[in-house]
Amino acid sequence: MVIETYAQGPGPVYARASELGRMLPPSLAYLGSWVEAHGLNRCFQLMETEEPSVFEKWIANWAEQV
Repeated sequence: MVIETYAQGPGPVYARASELGRMLPPSLAYLGSWVEAHGLNRCFQLMETEEPSVFEKWIANWAEQV
């Protein structure tokens, strides 16, 4: 499970996701997510991989926003 806290609120994150998608490395699978109801500033994502190191690549794609 990944817990993201949005640095500048949800707007920039949703805009980038709409434009570029989730930007997942090939061996990282998105299973599902939900957003904290109060404030919409945290997202909980279920991910799956056999290679934990791929998280570093994915995190780098979003580092300035989450």
